[in-house]
Amino acid sequence: MLNDASCFKQVYIVTGYTDLRSGIDRLAALVQSHLGDHCFEPDTIYLFCGRKTDRIKGLLWENDGYLLLYKRLEAGSFQWPRTESEVRGLTQQQFRWLMEGLTITPKKAVRNVTQPEFFA
Repeated sequence: MLNDASCFKQVYIVTGYTDLRSGIDRLAALVQSHLGDHCFEPDTIYLFCGRKTDRIKGLLWENDGYLLLYKRLEAGSFQWPRTESEVRGLTQQQFRWLMEGLTITPKKAVRNVTQPEFFA
């Protein structure tokens, strides 16, 4: 379920370190402190990562309450942004990169270019 983000309207990550011993109420309070009442969007998932980067927790708001998800990798680790402590939105591609163990901000990417004038 967590490898495919097509069922989520929005994907957010809470950057930095999160104590994964926290339950639903504490994680929801953390998200609400950053986003206010915007954290109650249906089909929106919030992801958290602790010091061990081989496991994450997900908090998914459904219309009647939160669903807590937990994922632990058997091998490898997540490339989690540690510099800031904020809630940050992800695109579908960034989410896929994160789940594949890649960084969400690649150093080099292929740029889109415009058509050269001599082809026009």
